[in-house]
Formats: sequence, C-alpha cells, structure tokens
Amino acid sequence: MASATDSGGHRLLSLRTLATRVGHAAQRAAVPLLVLRLPEFQETAWRDGSRAAHALERATAKAFCAAARGIMRASDALAHDRGSDRFVVAMLANSREGRRASAADCRVMLERLVAGIATTTGRRMESGWWAVERAGGSAELEHAAARALERGARERERYEFLAAVGHELRTPLASIRGYLETLLEEESDAVQRRQFLETARREALRLARMVDGMLEFSLLDLSPPALHAECCDVRERIVAAADVLAPLARRRAIRLQVERGAAAPARIEREACMHALLNLTENAIRYGGATVCLSCCTEAESVTVFIDDDGPGFTEAVVRGHGLGLTIARAIAEHAGGEMRLDRSPLGGTRAQLRLPAAAGT
Repeated sequence: MASATDSGGHRLLSLRTLATRVGHAAQRAAVPLLVLRLPEFQETAWRDGSRAAHALERATAKAFCAAARGIMRASDALAHDRGSDRFVVAMLANSREGRRASAADCRVMLERLVAGIATTTGRRMESGWWAVERAGGSAELEHAAARALERGARERERYEFLAAVGHELRTPLASIRGYLETLLEEESDAVQRRQFLETARREALRLARMVDGMLEFSLLDLSPPALHAECCDVRERIVAAADVLAPLARRRAIRLQVERGAAAPARIEREACMHALLNLTENAIRYGGATVCLSCCTEAESVTVFIDDDGPGFTEAVVRGHGLGLTIARAIAEHAGGEMRLDRSPLGGTRAQLRLPAAAGT
C-alpha cells in the first residue's frame, strides 16, 4: 500500500499506479525515472525488527516528499510502496523549452533529492536514473528501477575513480614542477642539474603510466556480460603473466613463484584476464617484499587466483588500493561476474584474490 504523504500537490502513489501513468506517457516520449534506495532499511529490519524498519521508512518517505517540494513539477509523479526500500520519481513534465529532462537534468535532480533527504534524516541514499522508452506494467517499472540503480552505481564508481586519479596525479605534477622551478631559479652544478632532470623524467614517466591506466579504465566495457561469454584457461594465463613480469621481478630481486596444476577454465575474455593478472602481479612485485607467489583454486562455480607477497602487510595495501592497476583489475573482475579483494596473505604480506565464474561444464 502506498503512503498518503503529500508534497505540495504531489501525492505519493503506489508503484503499480505509477507504472500505469508512465506507460501512458511513454507512448509519446521516453520518461526519465529517478530511483532512490535506502540500503539501511533491510539492515534495520534484520537488526532491530520490522517496527524500527517501518519507522525508518516513514521518516524517509516524509523527507523524500519534502525534498521533492520545490524541485519537481506538478505533473511529475512520486511513488513508494509500504515495506519497500525504493522511492521513485517519474519526470512526466516537459521543460520550459518543451523537451523531456536530459541526463544532466536527471543527475542534478537526484543530487538535490539525495542532499535534501540526507539533511533531514542523516541517511545515505543510493540513487540512479533510467529512461523508460516503452509502455509496460509493474514488471517493466521494476526492471527500469533496477537498471537505474545499476547505472547509478557505475557512475559513482567512475566518479570515485576520477577523484582518486586526480589525487594521484597531483604528486608527480608537483614534483616535476618543483624540480623545474629549482633549475630555473637557482644556480646548480652539472651533477645536481642532471639529478634533478632524471628525477623529473621518472615522475613524467609515472605520470604517463597513470594517464594510460585512466584511458584503459575509461575504455573498459562495463555493460552486463553475455550469458555465454568467452572462456579461457586461467592457469595458463597465470603462467603467461609470470613470464611477462619475470624481468621486472629479476631487476627488483623478487622471487616469483608460480603454482603449476591442471587447467582452470573460467568465463572471462582471455586478454581481460591477462590484463587483470598483470596489474595485480605487478602491484605485488613493486610494493611487496622478497617473494611473490601465484596460485589458483578451482571449485564447482568459481576459479580463484591468489597473488601473495611477504611485504609490509595489509594496512599499507589498503592505502594502495586506490591505485589505477587495482581499480582496473576490480572492474574487470566485476564485469565478468566475479570479484577482486585484498586480504592478509599466509606469507605475512598482502593477498590479492581474484574470483571468476567457472566455465560451464567444469
């Protein structure tokens, strides 16, 4: 049952009623759907019981309607079902220019709604938007809401990634600028000048690697994976990655160990798997200790790669977790339907764990 909360002319509809209105409007033009989700609702229900969860829901619904007041137009529609963690806005009104809301409009509206709810309740809301392009019932609306939240999660991930990139780019840029300004403003001998230039060159190369990583991430296909995605032998890819990085390990006096074994087919594109393994293994070689060990475990539904080092440990690795290589590896794993996480290693340092879906029939 929908709440009867009113928001300056906006009655809070049921999702079924909203689906009907959206279906009629979508026959003329695509209808932007703004979706907000309260992740604490289910947590509160499990932890404190249904009464506490419903009290949280009522407070959020009231804040949702209050935030919509002054933001949404009279012909826009708000919806929420009692017992649900989702709050939906259908942007049925055209703009003053006679057009439907654009992607930028949707993002601005979502930010204002989320900020308004947070100001009133202190609660964090997940959000996203989707354009409903054809008439449909409640099932179509539910599907669109799920797609909206999925898109919102991807957009937040990319925003956080770019924020991390901006933070990382500042360090080499500041270093290069400092050395160049010193060379321009101060007298120095030939040895010192060469030292400064070599340091600036190293920082420029590091900066180039960061930019390359950012471009690689931006080109990743993060659309949902196909049901019958390409498969590859993960264990064979582990051996290949170790061969590629063996020269780097030798230069750094790192003992690179590879566990041999039977084939481990997983549902992931061959080059994407190689890319993730190279990033994780190179990270271990550069920031670990004296030993890096690559191993693989196969189960009924998954293939898991373990990249262990005996370096300084998990705390430092978490700080490094904002690096581009780890971000790209995590995105590749999630796109394939798996995950990448960091943990403590049996060797005493860090364990990077890459879990991938096993290929059918293995």
